[in-house]
Amino acid sequence: MRYCIVFEYTGENYHGWQVQPDAVTVQQTITKCLGNILKQNISLVGAGRTDTGVHAKFMTAHFDSNFEIETKDIKQKLNNYLPFDISIFKIVNVKNNFHARFDAISRTYKYYINKQKMPFEHRSFYYKKQIDLTLMNKACEKIIGEKDFTSFSKAHTQTHTNICEIHRAEWTYEKQMICFTVEANRFLRNMVRAIVGTMLLIGEKKISPDEINNIIKKKNRSFAGVSVPAKGLFLVNIKYNEKDLLV
Repeated sequence: MRYCIVFEYTGENYHGWQVQPDAVTVQQTITKCLGNILKQNISLVGAGRTDTGVHAKFMTAHFDSNFEIETKDIKQKLNNYLPFDISIFKIVNVKNNFHARFDAISRTYKYYINKQKMPFEHRSFYYKKQIDLTLMNKACEKIIGEKDFTSFSKAHTQTHTNICEIHRAEWTYEKQMICFTVEANRFLRNMVRAIVGTMLLIGEKKISPDEINNIIKKKNRSFAGVSVPAKGLFLVNIKYNEKDLLV
């Protein structure tokens, strides 16, 4: 039987989502705990990969069990045994062909920037320079749609294509924070952080919003801005067709 887990985590204590040799990851931590509780070998498949230090307010993964489980009971046991920085929202029975990664329609990320030093907001990027959000939102219009985002991707990744379709991108204020929200069908490694770094150059008026088009056409990472720190990045939503989560 197949189940989907919905959960959140903070990323500072993990080397990203995916299992790695000699490193603690979110996938490894949940898989080990779930396997011990169910007393069977578990293969946990996530909706995507988050890099070292990146957080998730909404993440999904699926696994198969040899027998039917009591989801509320397993959820409670997982939350009792998992570290404080991983929390399970729910576990639901799904169709046997449901896939947490391939059935996802879109993912949404948010990146948070502080304009003043705030010790209790350490999961954001403290950026002192003055930036123009109007110019940055003009640049957002340039990245909407289906494009090749090689210029914003970490080099030598194993993806079959660097084409992504961005549905929404905007800069807003959230309380004392400046927030970049971006939704797309898929993301490349380091893509959001590279886009934010480039947008900051636009906000500082070092390059124009139209320059985004030229950077995309170059298909070369060296033409985009420096990647911003991982600590300000959050995966906040993953969308599915409602029927995919039904038994």
